[in-house]
Amino acid sequence: MPTSLQKNLLADKHPVQDFFIADIFDSIPVKDDMASMEHPVFSLSKRKDTRNLEYKNGDFTITFKPNTDGLPTIFDKDVLLYCGSLMMKEMNKGKTPPRTLRVSSHDLLVATNRSTDGRSYSRLKNALDRLKGVSIKTNIKTKKREITSAFGLIESYTIVESSRVKKRMVKLEITLSEWFYHSILGKEVLTINRNYFRLGKALERRLYEIARKHCGKNSEWTIGLAKLKEKTGSTSHLDKFRFFIREITKTNHLPDYEIGFSQGDIVRFSPKSNFCSIEDLPTLRQESISKAKQMVAQSNTDWNFNAIHEQFCLQLSTGFKPDTVDGAFIGFVKKKLLEKA
Repeated sequence: MPTSLQKNLLADKHPVQDFFIADIFDSIPVKDDMASMEHPVFSLSKRKDTRNLEYKNGDFTITFKPNTDGLPTIFDKDVLLYCGSLMMKEMNKGKTPPRTLRVSSHDLLVATNRSTDGRSYSRLKNALDRLKGVSIKTNIKTKKREITSAFGLIESYTIVESSRVKKRMVKLEITLSEWFYHSILGKEVLTINRNYFRLGKALERRLYEIARKHCGKNSEWTIGLAKLKEKTGSTSHLDKFRFFIREITKTNHLPDYEIGFSQGDIVRFSPKSNFCSIEDLPTLRQESISKAKQMVAQSNTDWNFNAIHEQFCLQLSTGFKPDTVDGAFIGFVKKKLLEKA
């Protein structure tokens, strides 16, 4: 990504990954469920949001009642993105994943570009409380099933193991709601760019989701400003929302998509010229990824694995067709490292 756009993204907090971390997002794409991409399930407020909400779109309705912890935020959604991607990893192996997942809290923080200090573990626990505590009723179906009873986004969580020294949770068991679980089982998901986790503003994340869901690989998708405001779940006045959209169009730093604004309050989304859909590219083996990571870490250069991987994917998306993608990738890494040696 060009430097001019990098400054509008959060820093990559983990550019060189720990080899002992099972970082799933290096070997499989990040998956987002289409139901929450389509509808404003998460609050955009960073402050405690205790409103009762109801959203209607055609025949679909969804109501939210938070407990004293407040509504779950779009940043809390990172937990579901991580869990959903773990599930897809098992499904790609031909397995049916359980609804209760045991996860490493450290891996979750690293994979979603969060710090691993004490405050981050505390924020993760707060996110779990909000995801569990909200009461949702909706007729939006997942895997052709309609869940009519009230439910949270996760059913429960348990801290399985804690660090006595630092007083941090080490391992968690998270039981997903049937609604979210069936959306993943039904493969009602889309791949999102990992730089989504580097978007620091809630509205930016929501706009990216909407662009990915509705524009996809099409040349263009348009929507009226008032409708877009409703779709994001923004509580800003329309004039303020218009200002926010205009500011984002000045930098156009969302991953994969550009935003344009025209007369009549029409907002236009279109894929960037270097849009690289992981779904269309050959999958690298985990052994190749691990080998490349080790090469980068031992090279004593300022390269990081993610930057090289993105460049390689871009070459593939522009027509480069190697005989063996894994061999070509290792060769590509060697060439890049020699350039900086």
